Amino acid sequence: MGAAVQSHWFSVGSVVPWARPGAGVVATQSFTDPAYGPRGLDLMADGVLPSEALASLVAEDDGRDVRQVAMVDIKGNAAAHTGAGCIAEAGHITGEGFSVQANMMLHPTVPAAMAAAFRETEGRLAERMLAALAAAEAEGGDIRGRQSACLLVVRMASTGRPWEDRLTDLRVDDSADPLVELARLLKVQRAYEHMDAGDVALARGDHARALVEYSSAESLYPENEEIVYWTAVGLANSGRVDESLPRFRQVFERNANWRELTSRLFDKGQITVDGEDLKRILSE
Repeated sequence: MGAAVQSHWFSVGSVVPWARPGAGVVATQSFTDPAYGPRGLDLMADGVLPSEALASLVAEDDGRDVRQVAMVDIKGNAAAHTGAGCIAEAGHITGEGFSVQANMMLHPTVPAAMAAAFRETEGRLAERMLAALAAAEAEGGDIRGRQSACLLVVRMASTGRPWEDRLTDLRVDDSADPLVELARLLKVQRAYEHMDAGDVALARGDHARALVEYSSAESLYPENEEIVYWTAVGLANSGRVDESLPRFRQVFERNANWRELTSRLFDKGQITVDGEDLKRILSE
């Protein structure tokens, strides 16, 4: 499950999106009352339908006319509220398993464009939500412009380990083009997911799998010296030292400390080449 948002407001990701495994997702917008987030999640966690949860919270809210709120539960039930006092253009569309909503837009076509992009985009949830935000921007977006954005994705059910339940948590708090930066950060995250998988494989001695993962990371983010370095390590550990040398050279030229780290990794058995090959690597 997830939520994504862009706004001409500082650090929108700290107030609008809320998500909890086993409960659902809330987006609280317009003249935002953050209390809709935790209160809505509590109700959905107790099995209350989003439509009922939202109706009860709106009924208690004296500022309901200027609120815009959407909720989706773990079964895909969705509900949204756009108060009559929300600044035009404002509106929402709910569908199976999703809601899109916007206020203070330049054009009224934004929600429909968002819904279409979300439905039609293939791939993982974060990429689909990012496509919806890009579609909103293509329709004119926020009449004020843009400043910040956020992508938040959590597991449907809790593992009991909160650090594993939050799958994507990316925020751009202040930028002239936050969606471009958010897309870049998402690509970096995908690269580092391969890095993490490579580290796991390396730790269990599966050097072939580690190389596959490090190489995948390098293809996504070739300018990152950390990724280039571990790809070099993967190649060396797989017996392809000659192929590793240009990569070692590249990172050593950027930062000589990588050379010292190489020696330390060799000492701990994380680089498995023989002594002569280590000398070749360190001489790069």
